[in-house]
Amino acid sequence: MATETKKSGGIVETIKTVVYALLIAGVFRTLFFQPFWIPSGSMKDTLLIGDFLFVNKMAYGYSYASCPSVIIPQIGLDIDAQDICGMFDGDNSRFLGGEPQRGDVVVFRHPSTGRDFIKRLIGLPGDKVQVTNGVVFINGEEAPQEPAGTFEEVQSPQGPQRLRPRCENGPVGEGGACLKSRFIETLPGGSQHAILNIASQGSDNTPVYTVPEGHYFFMGDNRDNSSDSRVPSLANGVGFVPYENLVGRADRVMFSSAGRSMLFFWTWRGDRFFKAIE
Repeated sequence: MATETKKSGGIVETIKTVVYALLIAGVFRTLFFQPFWIPSGSMKDTLLIGDFLFVNKMAYGYSYASCPSVIIPQIGLDIDAQDICGMFDGDNSRFLGGEPQRGDVVVFRHPSTGRDFIKRLIGLPGDKVQVTNGVVFINGEEAPQEPAGTFEEVQSPQGPQRLRPRCENGPVGEGGACLKSRFIETLPGGSQHAILNIASQGSDNTPVYTVPEGHYFFMGDNRDNSSDSRVPSLANGVGFVPYENLVGRADRVMFSSAGRSMLFFWTWRGDRFFKAIE
């Protein structure tokens, strides 16, 4: 009898330990850092498919979007931040709010779908943003682009979704060199980052967008392969993003996997451990 009681007590203690650990992890994720796995190539070559990073939630303070979403399609689990903290949604404000800076790489909730996106902050509240022949103009000031060589990757399926890259050098066969022109863009204020070009397309020329107060304008660094603020959210784009939808700032890649899973350690990219995000 004593042995059974001891075993029962051990099981209870184990369950309590697991519960406490999950609670601590939940609080840590909600208040400080959120893990983020790069699923697409819209931010190449700043971020690659398979990059794993932590989002700094303290950078901009807290809103309903700071609550974690838990989405595991394989088992039908879909718990959204709105489900947990939706009562704080609607006033477009933040607790301990900080102002994002132009050029920051930011994770935010899509205004329509609620899914987490990661893009670069281009336009601040009140800015007038326009893209002409692939060049960004902010309040009439050109963001100059300096040629910076070529970005090369292998034409093959990438990441869990097995996405294939688009290439500037036309259709490329399996295993071939997929090339894109690379430029260094300088935003007003001096922030610099790399961008890629694939082809001339409609998103290279836009009307003038006036960013509303309390909202932000985002673009992907892989300019011709990004769904972003150049297209309204109701038309399968992103549109203007409310302040309260910001989740946090991405500062550093922790590690990166070129394979289908981050658990495939033999596919980890050795040159991206703790790489700063510029």
